[in-house]
Amino acid sequence: MKSTDSVSALCRDLGINRTQFNRYLSGESFPRPDVLFRICQYFNVDARIILEPLSEIGFGSKSLLNHPEINDFLSGGVAQLQETIFPAGFYRFVRRSFLDETQFVQGLVYVYRKDGATFLRGFEAKEAVAQQGLSGSPKSREFRGLLMAQEGGIAGLVSRRNALTTSFNFLAQVPSFQNNYWVGYTVRTVRESTAGSRVARLVYEYLGRDGAKVRRAARQSGFCSADDLVAYERTQLRVGEPFY
Repeated sequence: MKSTDSVSALCRDLGINRTQFNRYLSGESFPRPDVLFRICQYFNVDARIILEPLSEIGFGSKSLLNHPEINDFLSGGVAQLQETIFPAGFYRFVRRSFLDETQFVQGLVYVYRKDGATFLRGFEAKEAVAQQGLSGSPKSREFRGLLMAQEGGIAGLVSRRNALTTSFNFLAQVPSFQNNYWVGYTVRTVRESTAGSRVARLVYEYLGRDGAKVRRAARQSGFCSADDLVAYERTQLRVGEPFY
């Protein structure tokens, strides 16, 4: 939040008459929308701080991780996930299908940073959602997640719209020629069942913003067999070995 040396200096910076500004302070008048916008921009605050009592604003979604109940437990991991640890850009991912162990799922996610946190966004393959009896519309297939640094790797909580389904992901960077691979696992939040599995190994390949690689990965999104994977991915996914 920005500060100022004096009310007179503030009025000069904002181009507001000092007498009129005093009326705002005393509650005799309320600033026009354009003036209110300039004031909020100057101090870098949400307009609700003027429009609503602080007690009624509460904890918004941006400050949820700073809630005193969990601040010392989760917010550090969010802040520590810097660009040097997990760069922003596009990633291609591969994992075994939860519903058909003979198939693998390839997909594309975009990792980005906003408001001091790291997020990801992607779309499930149409074939995957069709198997679950869901609509194939982009809105139904979209998922988003929050990423945070962990000891030895990266954790992510990923969910579809309205928390329809949620998964927990863990990734750790592995040595490779370009150091562009992360390997771990994903766990989906469903009840135990004899039909399908709840956990699968997961491989992320960093594509950055290479348009050709991103378009190729997008075209390949969907189901494939183990033979369609590159040798390095088959090795990291340990095809044929049980998950421990």
